[in-house]
Amino acid sequence: MSYLVLARKYRPRNFTEMVGQEHVVQALTNALVQQRLHHAYLFTGTRGVGKTTVSRILAKSLNCQGIDGQGGITAQPCGVCQACRDIDAGRFVDYTELDAASNRGVDEVQSLLEQAVYKPVQGRFKVFMIDEVHMLTNTAFNAMLKTLEEPPEYLKFVLATTDPQKVPVTVLSRCLQFNLRPMAPETVFEHLTQVLAQEQLSAEPLALRMLARAARGSMRDALSLADQAIAFGNGQLQEATVRQMLGSVDRSHVLSLIDALERADGAAVVNLIEALRRQGLSAASTLEDMSLVLQRMAVIQAVPGWDGDESDPDAAEITRLARSMAADETQLLYSLCLHGRGELGLAPDEYVALTMVLLRLLAFKPGASTHTPAEKKSPQSRVELKPSVAPEVRSPVQPAQAAHPPLPVKPVAASPDEGPPPWVDLDEDGALMAPEIEAPPFQALKVLDSPEPSARTSARRDTAAPSPIEWIETPEGAFWQTLVREMVDRELINALVRELALQAQLMARDADRWHFKLERESLNQPSARERLKSALAAVGHDVEIGFEIGKVTDSPWIRHTLATQARQLAAQALIENDPMVQDWMRDFGAKIVPGSVKPIAPLNP
Repeated sequence: MSYLVLARKYRPRNFTEMVGQEHVVQALTNALVQQRLHHAYLFTGTRGVGKTTVSRILAKSLNCQGIDGQGGITAQPCGVCQACRDIDAGRFVDYTELDAASNRGVDEVQSLLEQAVYKPVQGRFKVFMIDEVHMLTNTAFNAMLKTLEEPPEYLKFVLATTDPQKVPVTVLSRCLQFNLRPMAPETVFEHLTQVLAQEQLSAEPLALRMLARAARGSMRDALSLADQAIAFGNGQLQEATVRQMLGSVDRSHVLSLIDALERADGAAVVNLIEALRRQGLSAASTLEDMSLVLQRMAVIQAVPGWDGDESDPDAAEITRLARSMAADETQLLYSLCLHGRGELGLAPDEYVALTMVLLRLLAFKPGASTHTPAEKKSPQSRVELKPSVAPEVRSPVQPAQAAHPPLPVKPVAASPDEGPPPWVDLDEDGALMAPEIEAPPFQALKVLDSPEPSARTSARRDTAAPSPIEWIETPEGAFWQTLVREMVDRELINALVRELALQAQLMARDADRWHFKLERESLNQPSARERLKSALAAVGHDVEIGFEIGKVTDSPWIRHTLATQARQLAAQALIENDPMVQDWMRDFGAKIVPGSVKPIAPLNP
């Protein structure tokens, strides 16, 4: 005799054997007992939850003849009469199953409906069962509407689908709908335990729990996986063999990953992921198992005294991690694991994606860093630009000139009947006048020794702070900046040559040779040096040039950056100290949007 798979061998034969669908069983049982039978039923739900099984049990309940042949409609079919045996065997004349996935046209449906005019031959009712009914065409649905709404008294329709959204509303309104839910892992675990006990097979509880979780709520999938595990384990279901078959990650790896993340140990996280790669374990399974552990940790953190499943050998370790990891970090890591599963298919390698997902927690974790201590910058070293408080200020880039004049601004379009706002200044032609902003000079660049922020830094915490730049004024700095600006204005240098000139510091010069210092070796290209030399000759300086690599403290780029930062601070001060703005902030609770204040006229290099 050929082997019968567990999913078919242990298919429920009556409502009492149904597992996990008590809400459907109770409704159908009460309807059968009270003889309140609908003419059309629609069963919906994911694969393997019992839609076809319920349909066959319902057909047996309607046509059961009893052990003595005198039975009637019942909620407990006997299973031994001719009708029950034939329906189980799939040869009952008055029970017809139509697979709409392969018979979806109007001709197939019309052929089925032609049988509706004939009374049952052997049973009490004709039962038409259409599986995957959502696959029917619109024409086929329309062809069956009239018969579905008013069938003969001896005809019952049973429809089944995994996608009820694709079933027309006209069909849904004619049916009594039942939604079969995915089964909980605990329900699947208990049923697997009973089935394997009847099969007289030994199984470890953890192995069955893994199969129950892998089934995703489908009892048929769970029994099929159990068949596969029996063959893989040579008749025994052990945790190690089932884990290997499913490609699942050992719980110890998951707990070690969470522990390393709690300690902000990036090296340990990377090493553990490499170990998973060498063993060929699934990255998706890793994130899934981590989500399950983190969910238990979150419950332990939210419900003091709750330790979860005490039979779980990892319960003590999960409790320890829950008490050592902060609750907000647990929630963040849980969210990262859930969303990270969608990133696995986007990355070139799933282990690369797994590494990035887990290291993302360290990026958000306070005090965590992937740098070595030698690479960390001391929080006590920062640069403050110290402005002068003199009433007449000048830019360091142009010692003998005032700040750059404002750029012309186009007039604001307004209604001819409305005048300009009171805070707008217009010139003689009616154009909008931009206020002049003079950049405060920088008398010194001071490195603060105190770790506490200065008063001005605290007051401007919501604004963009200047980047720390070390500037030491040199005699040749202003001369070289003026010369570079002339070459740029005349378009003698651009691209890489322009960058070379901006970031170079003129150290010394004589009649025949100029000496420069440069920090970036990548800019020191022979072709760029030759083009710079030609540009210098074009402005009247036919000299040889030489470069050395070293720290630059006075270049056109540094002067331009400092002047730009000074203008930014001046613009912010102008807005913050404006009386009207202060009135708005005081009376109406107005706020200056961080980053919205910009100088009107940017400086040229």
